[in-house]
Amino acid sequence: MRRNRLLQYATVLTSLLAMAALKPTVGYSVEQKSATEGKYMGAPSAVPATAVAPASATAPKLSADEFAEANKIYFERCAGCHGVLRKGATGKPLTPDITQKLGADHLKAFITYGSPAGMPNWGDSGVLTEQQIDTMVKYLLNEPAAPPEFGLKEIKDTWKVVVAPEKRPTKKMNNFDLENLFSVTLRDSGEVALIDGNSKEIVTIIKTGYAVHISRISASGRYLFVIGRDAKINQIDLWMEKPETVAEIKIGMEARSVETSKFKGFEDKYSIAGSYWPPHYVIMNGDTLEPLKVVSTRGYTVDTQEYHPEPRVAAIVASHYRPEFIVNVKETGQVLMVNYSDIKNLSVTTIPTARFLHDGGWDATHRYFMTAANKSNKIAVIDSKEDKLAAMVDVGQVPHPGRGANFVDPKFGPVWATSHLGDETISVIGTDPEKHKDNAWKVVRTLKAQGGGSLFIKTHPKSKNIYVDTTLNPDPQMSQSIGVFNVDALEKGFEVLPIAEWAGLGAGPKRVVQPEYNKTGDEVWFSVWNGKDQESAIVVIDDKTRKLKKVIKDKRLITPTGKFNVLNTREDIY
Repeated sequence: MRRNRLLQYATVLTSLLAMAALKPTVGYSVEQKSATEGKYMGAPSAVPATAVAPASATAPKLSADEFAEANKIYFERCAGCHGVLRKGATGKPLTPDITQKLGADHLKAFITYGSPAGMPNWGDSGVLTEQQIDTMVKYLLNEPAAPPEFGLKEIKDTWKVVVAPEKRPTKKMNNFDLENLFSVTLRDSGEVALIDGNSKEIVTIIKTGYAVHISRISASGRYLFVIGRDAKINQIDLWMEKPETVAEIKIGMEARSVETSKFKGFEDKYSIAGSYWPPHYVIMNGDTLEPLKVVSTRGYTVDTQEYHPEPRVAAIVASHYRPEFIVNVKETGQVLMVNYSDIKNLSVTTIPTARFLHDGGWDATHRYFMTAANKSNKIAVIDSKEDKLAAMVDVGQVPHPGRGANFVDPKFGPVWATSHLGDETISVIGTDPEKHKDNAWKVVRTLKAQGGGSLFIKTHPKSKNIYVDTTLNPDPQMSQSIGVFNVDALEKGFEVLPIAEWAGLGAGPKRVVQPEYNKTGDEVWFSVWNGKDQESAIVVIDDKTRKLKKVIKDKRLITPTGKFNVLNTREDIY
């Protein structure tokens, strides 16, 4: 069995080496038949199923039904890393000039078995069937169809105020401990579950956009904002007797980020969301989601100064020092300091960093934004007090910190850490330029974790543990477990916790993803993410003992992934 796995990796490695040697362009053929509705989980993909591209003599033909199916799969599973136009970002470019040289066999092996660098094993894990993979291979050998634009008119057409502000409660109407409430993404059902962190019971299930990427909390703690990959935002009022959506809007075709204003005097006044397609951000009214301003992010790359048609908006955070949103523009490598004190005369400071900006979080002081330029293998350090670039730090292969992990290193003082998609390392960066100047903005330690394919690293100010997932590693022993380090004994390495085994589930990939602490920092929650038609669970452990405390199972917990504790999310505690 191990020999077969090594042979599979060898095939994939050949594909990766071939892909690394090639550069992108375009070429497409779709056999026109009946129109097929291209929607997933009630939300349209960025490219309509009826979209048809010019025929190509060298590409295999796709029927209209095959195109619709492949297009749906691509936007659900692939576009986030490889781009709407397939020009690449975290993942390799997949334009036909590259894929046709690789050939169908290479593509099939790569999709089936994945890679230790973070490409999921879609076939080997049972997520995609062999027929679906064959269809995806044909799809990738063709030219991508161009998705439509989505401007203010289209955005306003989707805007809906379900409960007007004047008809909402004037005080909290429930007995929930809102600060210990968890918003849990139910990826493939297009929902979020609100779970009481004390009782571990589901409070309610709320219909949302497809595959909610993040949940964010307003400065007051009253409103929960969630955004799906289909760019649909739900604003949920947590003061209601049973929390429910009070406003919704769709700000584009595909998106990842939403945030709300936090600076003193502007609490809850504005919200902002960034879109993958079209590449823009939208500033909205904070209590109704009324769209107020749409700003394109198309522009020139920081390195070669080339125009890019698809510079997607990745992470957005709200500054604690100024009335500003900090907006990552992925493909161009620009960090935008968007000042919302006068949105009619919007002021934006542009800070050049490195290409392929993605996720990130604050250092412990909430002054410095630590953000991953993941395919550049760097962390950019943004000084939000001075609106300047403080440093660029070289780290491991494809950093993916989530929000990262802040702790006090016994030797080097205050630090922030990131894990990586592309290798097994954890880069620990000094973050105190005042009392530990010699260590500031340098990698002071490189720890070795289980393997590549990590999406999240997490700790808490009251914890002595650092948890690292390996969700996208193709080895199930890694993807189904968690590595945990002791802050006071980092040199001793990590302990492996068999989270998926503790969940007691049946068949399926059972990927373990995203550690999240409760409000008191003494429990850690993990999602055990199984297939849509398989049983999933949330595993809760005692942080001090690292022992199993509770397994949350419910037939409504369909593909749970991200979890966001209200207090930790509102206060940027990580």
